[in-house]
Amino acid sequence: MARTVIPMDLGWKFHRGDADSPVGKSFDDQEWKTVTLPHDWSVEEPFSREHSSGGGYLPGGIGWYRGKALIPEALRGKHLTLEFDGVYNHSRVWVNGYYFGKHPYGYTPFAYDVTHTQTPDGVLCVAVRVHHEHTADSRWFTGSGITRRVRLTVQEDCRFARNGVFFAVTGETDKGLSLRLRTSVEKDAERDLICTFELTSPDGTILWKGEGKPVQATGTETLEWETVTDGPRWSPDDPALCTLRVTLSEGSEILDEETVPVGLRSIRFDPNEGFFLNGVNMKFKGICIHHDAGPLGAAVPLPVWERRLKLLKEMGCNAIRMSHNPQMTELYGLCDRMGFLVMDEAFDEWEGPKNKWWQGHNVYPPQLHGYFEDFPEWHEKDLRAMVERDRNHPSIVLWSIGNEIDYPNDPYCHTSFAEMTGNNDSAKPAAERRYNPDKPNAERIPVIAARLRDIVKSCDETRPVTAAIAYPELSNRTGYCDTVDVCGYNYKEQWYDEDHAKYPERILYGSENGQGYLQWKAVTDRPFIAGQFLWTGIDFFGETRLWPDHGSHAGLMTTAAFPKTSYFFRRSLWSDAPCLKLVSRPAVKDGNPWRRRAGENFGWNYAPGQEVEAVVYTNCPKVTLELNGEKLGEYAPDPETGCVEVPIAFREGKLTASCGDLKDSIETVGRAVSVSLYADRTELKADGTDVTVIEARLLDGSGRWVPFADEVLTVTATEGLEILALDSGNLLDTSDCKVRSRAAYEGRLIVCVRAGTKAGEEVLRVSVPGFEDKEIAVTLTDPS
Repeated sequence: MARTVIPMDLGWKFHRGDADSPVGKSFDDQEWKTVTLPHDWSVEEPFSREHSSGGGYLPGGIGWYRGKALIPEALRGKHLTLEFDGVYNHSRVWVNGYYFGKHPYGYTPFAYDVTHTQTPDGVLCVAVRVHHEHTADSRWFTGSGITRRVRLTVQEDCRFARNGVFFAVTGETDKGLSLRLRTSVEKDAERDLICTFELTSPDGTILWKGEGKPVQATGTETLEWETVTDGPRWSPDDPALCTLRVTLSEGSEILDEETVPVGLRSIRFDPNEGFFLNGVNMKFKGICIHHDAGPLGAAVPLPVWERRLKLLKEMGCNAIRMSHNPQMTELYGLCDRMGFLVMDEAFDEWEGPKNKWWQGHNVYPPQLHGYFEDFPEWHEKDLRAMVERDRNHPSIVLWSIGNEIDYPNDPYCHTSFAEMTGNNDSAKPAAERRYNPDKPNAERIPVIAARLRDIVKSCDETRPVTAAIAYPELSNRTGYCDTVDVCGYNYKEQWYDEDHAKYPERILYGSENGQGYLQWKAVTDRPFIAGQFLWTGIDFFGETRLWPDHGSHAGLMTTAAFPKTSYFFRRSLWSDAPCLKLVSRPAVKDGNPWRRRAGENFGWNYAPGQEVEAVVYTNCPKVTLELNGEKLGEYAPDPETGCVEVPIAFREGKLTASCGDLKDSIETVGRAVSVSLYADRTELKADGTDVTVIEARLLDGSGRWVPFADEVLTVTATEGLEILALDSGNLLDTSDCKVRSRAAYEGRLIVCVRAGTKAGEEVLRVSVPGFEDKEIAVTLTDPS
């Protein structure tokens, strides 16, 4: 019998608060709320100033979960592994009344061998206590609960170990790629076992077929094969995925089998020429992301991420930094399939606690809770969990052991600097900038970094280890920069040239960068810089300034994945395809580009004669502007700003920018009178987990989008659709995350709905006072 995986997403019972030992099978949980996993209780409760600003003003606390799995009769008595993809945080797990342990970190997977808990009825009752005590335990929103998926894996007494299949590209030769396969087999009984495998290309061609190897002794044994071969190469432009099928057999009986999507690609970093993929030099056109999705919280359905990544791909993005923790496992598979290079990141803090803002960003005093409390005991387990889970993904090209661990005086200090400030310290009190002998010494950082690097290398020696360095001025002295293979600088473009000259063997890239034109020029003008990762790709909850704001506005897109004007600026810099986007803004006599861009919008509605600016984001050499058919002139992007900026005295009508066949227009629109609906998908599986996103736009009497409309939309649905959230992208809207009525922001919002478990036709309806109701049909199909 090959393995059987039993998903455990449906039918969980949830109780908010503590409970008196609800761990046995007979405990009555009928009064508890029924939930589907993944689940985040933080977004089910109101925003409140009582909670940490860093956590988006949303609560943590204690919650209990109870879930059940029924093991089919033919599978009873087999080996059982209960797997959690992530629980935030400090989880404790019981199965059929047996206690299995705790797991503090909310972002790494963990599992328990629960074989001995089986009972004759085949029912497995799982109880999980989650204790997210401090919402100021992070610098951003974390969510609370079983925020990722859970499954039960049934296997024979001889089987592949969990994460025990490791496929790697170890090098490149004239004859092709050097490949290696390692498998770890757990053998609990005396059997004559043979391990075989087959690697096939996307069209089914066999690329590598391994000679069967016997498994000799009981216990755990690792088998290894190597070869040189070639096939379709994986890349962002053509993310070709091969299929690796590994089989463990006794005679003709298959005892276990794993099928793993893998990619054939080579990676290389050079201190003078940057990054090479499959021998081709390229730049990281990267963005950083956090793990939440606005009102959905940390329980993000994969189709939501697919929608986001599709837009990033269209922008020209080719790389993603998983900031600042391992993300949901399905996201890495999506990056494999869509073609994104990935930096996988483990930690935001090590032994020393970073400042956690709880009453506004950089408002002192901070609180000092967080992972540092568990790091000494758990760092190796968590780091191994990340690398061993993710190492088969061809998208991953860098392992990051930490983000801004060396941030000045937060908490590490050093006698070399009497005073230090970081990139985000304009409001830092003078005392916090000065050297403090009572704080940890920064010389400790390279010691820990070397240990973490070695842990990564013991799991995967084929990819380089990196870290996001906040203060190279000091980390060059302590040796921290020398402990990693590839060195990422956060907001330190001014040191690129000097450090390249001083440390000629160092490989450099921007691990976190501002979105300005000059920051990108710092990459394109220097062959030795491998690329950049912008902060950030998408807005997120937490790390907010002051109430009622409850998130970061740093994204190129809103939490609803609506592109901002900055998205189109980035597209003009990164996209290989010709592109052009026209926006406008009130004229601002200010040299600061960020203050000028603050008022940018997608409309053309101003007061008569008002001084405005037309802004064109394009990679075309010249564009023509016309207002109501009258040519205003031809303009080339400014070499200092990277865009076209033209002052105009406002006149009502239609403004058009063009370059050859490329055209874009904005026009004066009327008030909103109707709503349009568009769904990413209108056919879902009736499996209780499938999700689609529906976009609502407010239109004027001529059917044009009204980008300043803010009418309240009310959403209802028939029984087979569950409304998960409405999101306008407005981070100042403190309506509860689960409301069914929400004001549009810039004339639009999205509705995220989940399928029920019965096939049939369902309907979602949107109502706006004074408008005709709008409906969209969604078909639920039999998942079998």
